[in-house]
Amino acid sequence: MPEDVRPLRGWGRFVRSVVAPLVAGALLVPAFAPFDWWPLAAISLALLLGLWAGCRPRTAAARGFLFGVGCFGPGIYWLYISVHTFGGAPVWLAVALTVALIGYMSLYPAAAGWLLCRLFPGAGAVRSLLAFPALWALLEWLRSWLFTGFPWLSVGYSQIDTPLAGYAPVLGVFGVGMALALSAGCLWLLLSGPPRRRLLALGAAAAVWAGGALLGGVPWTHPDGRALTVALVQGNEPQNKKWLPDNLMPTLQRYLRLTDGHWNDDLIIWPEAAIPALYDNVSGFIDALGHKVASHHSHLMLGVLRHMQRGNRYFNSVLDIGPHGGRHFYYKRHLVPFGEYFPVPDFVRQWLRILHLPYTSLSPGRPDQPPLPVDGVPAGVSICYEDAFGSLIVRDVPPARILVNVSNDAWFGHSIALAQHLEMTRMRALEAGRPLLRTTNTGITALIGYRGRIRASLPKFHAAVLTGRVQPRRGATPYAIGANKWLVALAGAGLFLALLLAPRLSRRDPR
Repeated sequence: MPEDVRPLRGWGRFVRSVVAPLVAGALLVPAFAPFDWWPLAAISLALLLGLWAGCRPRTAAARGFLFGVGCFGPGIYWLYISVHTFGGAPVWLAVALTVALIGYMSLYPAAAGWLLCRLFPGAGAVRSLLAFPALWALLEWLRSWLFTGFPWLSVGYSQIDTPLAGYAPVLGVFGVGMALALSAGCLWLLLSGPPRRRLLALGAAAAVWAGGALLGGVPWTHPDGRALTVALVQGNEPQNKKWLPDNLMPTLQRYLRLTDGHWNDDLIIWPEAAIPALYDNVSGFIDALGHKVASHHSHLMLGVLRHMQRGNRYFNSVLDIGPHGGRHFYYKRHLVPFGEYFPVPDFVRQWLRILHLPYTSLSPGRPDQPPLPVDGVPAGVSICYEDAFGSLIVRDVPPARILVNVSNDAWFGHSIALAQHLEMTRMRALEAGRPLLRTTNTGITALIGYRGRIRASLPKFHAAVLTGRVQPRRGATPYAIGANKWLVALAGAGLFLALLLAPRLSRRDPR
């Protein structure tokens, strides 16, 4: 008998249907940075599987939605800070946008619950070990690109420091998430299944974790050429003062002062929009930087906005100034909706203007931009939010020998989003098999090795320069070659196999 037609009453029904899904979802948040209690991720998903046992599809969808609210509510609360505190939106709009995003993201675990209980009503091993991991991975992948995508808090990120991270160079973060979901299915069977299924679950768990450990030891890429000396400048410019006209010169002087003593390094990097002005309006200052770079035979990358008269377009860009007068631009390809562009009709833009909200949209750069040349070493560049998308970052690989990300996480205030963002950046280095140089305005600036490990970092909200050496690498991981195609194929095959096996096994065991 389905659970939702059993005589659950009063507090029992409320706890199981409302409180338990919210708590299970909330348990997932500490699995991510900055807490890094990674075992909670498997426990959280195992609890969700238990809450779906014996449910009708609509009940499972409701519990999945509440699970999402429990996770994404405390997990992305910082959106309110970005929109209201730093974006200047009124409280009601900031609350509405935050609630809307939480609700939207919660639809994905709701869909997972509905599909699982609709297609696999039994509670057997096929449901837990095949169907659930495949559905979870496919829905997280869908969330990464549907409506421009928002892959924040994909469960695989929580495993960046575990053996399951070994799957990232092959299947990406969603493959790591699938391995985690399989682990959760094993945990649920160990807790609830009969002895035979417990042995199967134990064997499956051992296999998936051993497989991750073995893959983690594979050297997918190899060193190429000499190591570069780098200087990553963290200016710590307060967001509420950054764009004030009177603050432009003090900002430029701050970056010059921090960079003094580091001009002899091979590569110096300033963060996203380090120069809070249009490129054409500070041409004299940039010319002076060019002379400085040429005299020391170095390279300087810096973030600056650029206006193109043709089409009246604005770009969030990175400028690379070389030692021989060369200047190359990278233009941000994946923009933040409602942050950098506004996908709304003209009459809504007029309404935003009346409310004194920002409404001028930036334009995206071409998707096929080549890596920027740094002393003969091609560098794959991304700006801020772009490093949430693994398939975008590996477009530059294998030509790119190193990866560079410039960000301005001051929009997040002192929230947990800073650590969450760094965790995602680490996954990009691991997926691509490339060292990654991450420079931010307020932190966390870091040197990340090709295996996703933090080699050095700066404290948050502190003006400083991080120096070190980075070894370029050649070759390509399987993920760099096929991006998410391998994951979709594997998860699709697993789901297809589950659909074939489920009817036959359900006749043997109605559970």
